[in-house]
Amino acid sequence: MTSKKAEATNAEENHKGEAPDDYVIRLHHDVASVDAPGWDALLAASLRPTPFLSHAYLDALHASGSATEDAGWAPHFLTLERTGKLVAACPLYLKAHSYGEYVFDWAWADAYERHGLAYYPKLLAAVPFTPVPGSRLLARDAPARRALLAAIESIARDNDLSSAHLLFVDEADLEAAGTQGWLIRSTVQFHWRNRTPLPYRDFDEFLAGLQRDKRKKILQDRRHVADAGIEFSALTGADITQPDWDFFYECYGATYRAHHSTPYLTRRFFALMSERMPEHWLLFIATRGGRRIASSLVALDPRHRRAFGRYWGALEWVPCLHFEACYYQPLAWCIEHGYEAFEGGAQGEHKMARGLMPVQTWSAHWLSHPVFSDAVARFLEREGQGVQAYVDELAERSPFKSEPGR
Repeated sequence: MTSKKAEATNAEENHKGEAPDDYVIRLHHDVASVDAPGWDALLAASLRPTPFLSHAYLDALHASGSATEDAGWAPHFLTLERTGKLVAACPLYLKAHSYGEYVFDWAWADAYERHGLAYYPKLLAAVPFTPVPGSRLLARDAPARRALLAAIESIARDNDLSSAHLLFVDEADLEAAGTQGWLIRSTVQFHWRNRTPLPYRDFDEFLAGLQRDKRKKILQDRRHVADAGIEFSALTGADITQPDWDFFYECYGATYRAHHSTPYLTRRFFALMSERMPEHWLLFIATRGGRRIASSLVALDPRHRRAFGRYWGALEWVPCLHFEACYYQPLAWCIEHGYEAFEGGAQGEHKMARGLMPVQTWSAHWLSHPVFSDAVARFLEREGQGVQAYVDELAERSPFKSEPGR
């Protein structure tokens, strides 16, 4: 991909004079060519940093063969420089499909096709396979963020692309996109928040705050697992050995096989995680009679005391094992270690019964075709009203005895 105004080189594309204040715009086909300390400094200063947008994480996705052009994720990391210094950046992909995004636009693509128009390729600013809300437009200040967004539009126009999309953005990104006329879309996830101002002392105190029927159901779930003779161990950082990672990957692959699908992430990706970002991973392993039968992997943000449910798998079926591995064990660990939040990932209204509450997440969309843009805008207005009503209705079904103090 290149701009009509760009001069392409082997490593990157340079866009000069396309943004105000003398920014130099570059497209990098490999994040390894982007200054890692500069990228991570922008991330650290962002409104909502997550480990998933770190230079090491993104580089591992590509170096491992997980997110590549052959898989439909053609990388074009976008950077803005001023006087030789990195002032804004974002992960940008040319997408040949909509898999691995978790903000679903298949209906939009179908509408384009029915009218004889090409929806793909499209431009996407997101973290592959990772529906975790956070900063996407890394910028030193608001003008740089606006310039970054304008550059994305310019690239899409110069290459006659149907659209550009920002997924799971933070409030600063959302405001910038809305101000510049992008269409805003809302979805719902389910997150757990520790009690404030006095965090839960232990899992039992958390259970005590739930309504009786919800507390009873969780205790029943846990009893099923205990009666089956299942025991759990929790490993973090360097304590996760390569055989542990091998076992996890076997379980991870089993989940995809059960759905007749193929894992997005390669074993090499997790090897790179264990080498480069070990402090960001928590692995639960379930055993019965000394035999490992299941595992779940949780990502950690130790600095901000947040945890993110990511992957799980089992080699045999045990009633309620999924709930124990993916919710109860992680929540108990978060409470024990003073974590403030556990994000349960995309979708899943059943998570409310486990103490995870509905949270709206946001994306922003720019469509080049004015007629389709108007049609999608009307659709999003109706959809947004429905999402808000859904969130309001869920809030009335809170599993907690009372909300004050949470």
